[in-house]
Amino acid sequence: PDNALFQLLDGLHEKCTLVLISGRDRDTFQRWFGHKTYNLVTDHGVWLYQNEEWTELERLKTDWMQSIQPILESFVDSTPGTFIETKNYSLAWHYRTADPELAKIRTMELNTVLTSMVENNSLSILQGNKVIEIKSSNVNKGRVTSRLLMEENYDFVTIIGDDWTDEFMFEEAPDWAYTIKVGFTNTKARFQIKNPEKVRLLLQKLV
Repeated sequence: PDNALFQLLDGLHEKCTLVLISGRDRDTFQRWFGHKTYNLVTDHGVWLYQNEEWTELERLKTDWMQSIQPILESFVDSTPGTFIETKNYSLAWHYRTADPELAKIRTMELNTVLTSMVENNSLSILQGNKVIEIKSSNVNKGRVTSRLLMEENYDFVTIIGDDWTDEFMFEEAPDWAYTIKVGFTNTKARFQIKNPEKVRLLLQKLV
């Protein structure tokens, strides 16, 4: 995050309840935002940082990673330009820099292989932006969004997201909430906005 973004978030934080919800791990968010008092949610809803204290909302098993990791490694070996991201509670196979045609074939193959494995382990396969992520099906951004919305009787709610996993948040939002998808793709959000730069301009108006 750059200084301009911090200034924008600081302004929002002073005027409203600001919550940053991400699939990123807790250590990354602690490094980025640990010097701030924002409300943070990491690992798709496993950890909540509120009142300057981390709380584990869900206790998840991670032993399934031992069986999934070798499969992802084999796809990395057979698909140049791909790599594995190992998080605390999930595994992600990134193919952003891979050959598009080969990546298309490999993603279908990987989904086929994983589908038979995840059903018996309470896991979900998330199709992100040039990434396939495997995580526990017991947590998602929508579940924690619903929990946070019940904490207070809000009269104004804005939810903004650019990832496929953010659709869970849009689904849990009240009908009157301003749900905004970044990018023009199919979405359950009520509104769409072109890119992150436009998001910053919008948020500056709220400040």
